[in-house]
Amino acid sequence: MLLAIDCGNTNTLFAIHDGEDWQAQWRSGTDSTRTADEHAVWLSQLMDLHGFSFKDIEACVISTVVPQALFNLRNLSRRYFDAEPIIVGETGVNLDMEVRLARASEAGADRLVNALGARGVYDGALIIIDSGTATTFDVISEDGAFEGGIIAPGINLSMQALHAAAAKLPRVAIARPQKVIGNDTVSAMQSGVFWGYIDLIDGLVERIKAEHGKPMTVIATGGVVSLFDGASSAIDHYDPDLTIRGLLQVWKLNGGQA
Repeated sequence: MLLAIDCGNTNTLFAIHDGEDWQAQWRSGTDSTRTADEHAVWLSQLMDLHGFSFKDIEACVISTVVPQALFNLRNLSRRYFDAEPIIVGETGVNLDMEVRLARASEAGADRLVNALGARGVYDGALIIIDSGTATTFDVISEDGAFEGGIIAPGINLSMQALHAAAAKLPRVAIARPQKVIGNDTVSAMQSGVFWGYIDLIDGLVERIKAEHGKPMTVIATGGVVSLFDGASSAIDHYDPDLTIRGLLQVWKLNGGQA
């Protein structure tokens, strides 16, 4: 079995693939100081609940945007699974993708993995929206190359910043308000962040399409993307498994057998 790990700024996803399908997925809050042993204690209990053990894991693939967390995740794979992990972005790891950036090394591992996950399912030019701590808009050309994109603050980060910078504004949950015009502080904040974010998505997608000049398919993924379902007019597909599908493709490209 394959253990795929996607370490983001806010959450880390652990997923198990048995060669045919994804069998289990778990998320934990990202903590770069969490040791390999601490990861193992947490993960072993969840695996046991699903009938798996560490002996079942034969390979590991890791994508991380938190460099400080990589040392412990690598040790987790080596120490507990006796497997040298495939690390997205490291020298020698094949992604079978041209990166058309001024500095190819600046392309985030998560963005490249998403592109791989999308290329195997969707045809033509793509816009991939990944909503997490940051929200990224990535452009994949008709020939499958990573063209670049946009990085914007995530919706949770925007709400936190509003609370932190304005003394009288409370911390509120993100929700889709029934009306655009709020009649109290909480509904006004929720409307500003939610509908402002929807317009950010729809507006940036429109600008990307105008600049690209050809039809493009828009795919959304990420931890809070379900909030946008039915609200954004720009998103064609919601695909929560985009990242882990990309990690599976990385494993296959580097000698893994599904």
